[in-house]
Amino acid sequence: MSTSTPTRAVAGPAAGTVADPASVAPAEQQGGMTHRQILSALSGMLLAMFVAFLSSTVVSNALPTIITDLRGSQSQYTWVVTATLLASTASTPIWGKLSDLFSKKLLIQIAIVVFIVGSMLAGLSQSVPTLIGWRVLQGLGLGGLQALVQIAMAAMISPRERGRYSGLLGGVMAVATVGGPLIGGVLVDTSWLGWRWCFYVGVPFAVAALVLLQRTLHLPVTKRDVSIDYLGAAFLTAGVSALLIWVTLAGGSFGWLSLETGLFVGGGVLAIAAFIVTELRAKEPIVPLRLFRDRTTTLAIIASVAIGVAMFGSTVFLGQYLQISRGYSPTAAGLLTIPMVGGLLVSSTVSGILITRTGLWKRYLVAGSLLVALGFGLLATIDHATNMVLLGVFLAVLGTGIGMTMQNLVLAVQNTVAATDLGAASSAVAFFRSLGGTIGVSVLGAVLSSRVGTLIQSGLADIPGAAAAAGSGDVGLASLADAPAPVRALIQVSYGDATGRIFLVSALLSIITIVAILFIREVALRTSSGDEQLRAETRASSTVAVDGELATSGRHAAS
Repeated sequence: MSTSTPTRAVAGPAAGTVADPASVAPAEQQGGMTHRQILSALSGMLLAMFVAFLSSTVVSNALPTIITDLRGSQSQYTWVVTATLLASTASTPIWGKLSDLFSKKLLIQIAIVVFIVGSMLAGLSQSVPTLIGWRVLQGLGLGGLQALVQIAMAAMISPRERGRYSGLLGGVMAVATVGGPLIGGVLVDTSWLGWRWCFYVGVPFAVAALVLLQRTLHLPVTKRDVSIDYLGAAFLTAGVSALLIWVTLAGGSFGWLSLETGLFVGGGVLAIAAFIVTELRAKEPIVPLRLFRDRTTTLAIIASVAIGVAMFGSTVFLGQYLQISRGYSPTAAGLLTIPMVGGLLVSSTVSGILITRTGLWKRYLVAGSLLVALGFGLLATIDHATNMVLLGVFLAVLGTGIGMTMQNLVLAVQNTVAATDLGAASSAVAFFRSLGGTIGVSVLGAVLSSRVGTLIQSGLADIPGAAAAAGSGDVGLASLADAPAPVRALIQVSYGDATGRIFLVSALLSIITIVAILFIREVALRTSSGDEQLRAETRASSTVAVDGELATSGRHAAS
């Protein structure tokens, strides 16, 4: 592999010298770039992340209106979200591995373009199945943005200093999470715009991110012969997709014990097995299995699964609870999530600053995981009549926990792996976080649908004349717009009373996160950036090779 050549000179030690970063520059300049240069480079990436998070928060808050307008069902409601998460999950490791082989800047730009095209086409959808299809394309771009931005940050900034800038990332997430529902609510409530603009609204921000990235992001480009593991990527995508589709459809479209289940599960397991065999033999594996030999990486990945459930499950089903059960408009529903976002913003920013100052990070992971479990436990008590102030307190607790864990799990992994595996390891954490979110939305959606159905059937029997008014067939979200008043009220109460059940399941899952984090070994944060680490590793391997050649020559001469 030839040495990397940056496209722009940056502050730091001269090429070819090895120096303690602390003796060359103050803390904010460790990692080879000044604070000003880092902020300039981050501007385009943070805007790209804003677009990614905005797309999910805008759509999740508008989903009740979209599904009602297109006459969709509860399973389709879940699939509009699951389709994006599925594509994002399956593509994340591929984006991450490509970042170890090609220009990170170019890959981020490609991901943005894919996302823009998917968004525009999703906005033109005339049916729920069509919308789900274009949401898959959106998810491919989203997977790239989620993985590549953190990988690029790791290449520029040392782990010790990265906590400071992770706070900025948390702030962008908070703004998108607050602004998304508000923008989505305004668009849905504005008659001459409508829900289709929820997909169009992110396009201008994405275009602006493209321009900013072109002007401000200057990372070294690794020039070397590459071998892309196409077969491994195909097996990974097929295996994950088959299992996630089975989780989503089983119990609804077909039984848990059926021929379809056997085909989906059998095919998925075979594909995963073929993926593992392929990765053991591939020259440049998509997911290097050696990463899982490290305890920190393995435990962080396990913990990320439950965090994915927390991120996606709470957003998707909370919006449905506030609008369907409590009767709030999309705009008001967005405002009511501010406590969760405020907790996330404050905790991610403060914990990032403290980590940079002290170099200690495990205590914040432990505290965050406990708060996530507590937040879910409190939300498990809500029903159709829960006091909204109390709900706000519960959401603030959950948001604080998410803010302290999500970014710091990635930081812990990036601090332990070799520079050549930085992209693959970072994307592995993002992959399993998205996997947790996808499984969470699918499973929690099935739990909610089953519980709502039970409550509605029980309620129809208790309300005089309601069964006759409902007519024949299933009663649920698809019939909300056209149902008689008593049946509509029953549907709303049932959704409110059933929502606590899914948060109880989430609370139980979050115990896994607590246990995994407790067993993570804390390692002092490095003070060299990913690029500096890569150059050091390259020099070390070259020195070893030269010493080996000299030793061999000496033995030949002696003989």
